[in-house]
This record gives sequence, C-alpha cells and structure tokens, in this order.
Amino acid sequence: MTAKRPYVLILFYSRHGATRAMAERLAAGVEACPGIDARLRTVPAVSATCEAVAPEIPEAGAVYATLDDLRHCAGLAIGSPTRFGNMAAPLKYFIDGTSELWLGGALIDKPATAFTSTSSLHGGQETTLISMLLPLLHHGMVYAGLPYSEIELMETSAGGTPYGASHLAGTRSDRPLDEHERTLAFAQGKRVAHLALALAAARQEAK
Repeated sequence: MTAKRPYVLILFYSRHGATRAMAERLAAGVEACPGIDARLRTVPAVSATCEAVAPEIPEAGAVYATLDDLRHCAGLAIGSPTRFGNMAAPLKYFIDGTSELWLGGALIDKPATAFTSTSSLHGGQETTLISMLLPLLHHGMVYAGLPYSEIELMETSAGGTPYGASHLAGTRSDRPLDEHERTLAFAQGKRVAHLALALAAARQEAK
C-alpha cells in the first residue's frame, strides 16, 4: 500500500478575499516543494444566532476544516484578517476546539506559521501574527516566520514581517497583493513545506 503524501494544511478565514488570496500564494509555495501537497481549508463564520444557519459545505471556495485535517497534517499555516490586533473570531473558535489534539500531542514538533491582512498599514499586522502563534506553541508546534534572507522584507512598503507574511488590503479591502507581498507569501509556504518534510523525517528517525 502506497503511503499517503504529506501535506501542509493552510487554514484560513477570509471575509473579503484578501486573506484567501494570501492562502493561495502560500499554497503555491508549498506546491513548489517536491514531495508535499497543500490542503486549503476554511472555517465558517461565527453567528450570534443560537441555531445553525451556515451550510455544512460552502457554496464556493475551500471546504470547511475538520480536526482530522489538522491531526494528520505535516505542517500548518493559519491565516486571518486582523480584528483589533487579534485573529478573527471564526478562526479562534475553530482553534479553541482543538483540545482533543492537544491532549494527544498530535501537533508536537510539526512546523507552523501564520499570515494576516489588514485594512490599514499599522492596523495590527504584527500583533495579530504574534497572537496567532500562541496556541500553536501550546500545541508544541515549531513556529517558522520569515527570515531576512527574503530581501523583500527590507524593500516592502506595504505588507511583510519577520513574524509571517502580511498584506495591506486597503480601507475597502480591494487592494490586490503587490509583488513583494506575493513573493513573501510564496516564500513562507515554501519554507514551511521544507520544514515539514525535514521534521517529519527527523520524527521518523527518532522512533
């Protein structure tokens, strides 16, 4: 029986499409690394209405994530627009429901990274990324940011941080990713893919 190919789970929430565009660039970076796939997954919106109102399968785009998507990933990238300097509630709601994986240590020693988009240049990109890494550290994951060997970090006038890729979406959330932002998101996906393969091999050798 052929072993299943490893994959990086790219888990995101996107309201107006900017974070989804970033997720797709990270996926391209993952897919540029031989031997590993990208798996795009999203989460449903959170509603104050007590009854379930969202369909089980989205009408378009990535399907909703399950705990098994997270359990079996070789690496993880999580993305969210900023909400007052923090990740959006739908993504946090999903992450808050991963105690089962934490108890079993399912994500220990797997690489993780984060990405975000904001409507203003100083609208909380870095605090959002830092807050998103906290639950990943609780899961025992190995956080991977963007090193300054990516020269676009020194050249960008919009998104891009050493804590992870970011995007300036504009006040109407309609500004497309510029070349620096696209390059950095691609590099981030490629980096987490390389680390996922290397750490998976190291875990195998340790058995």
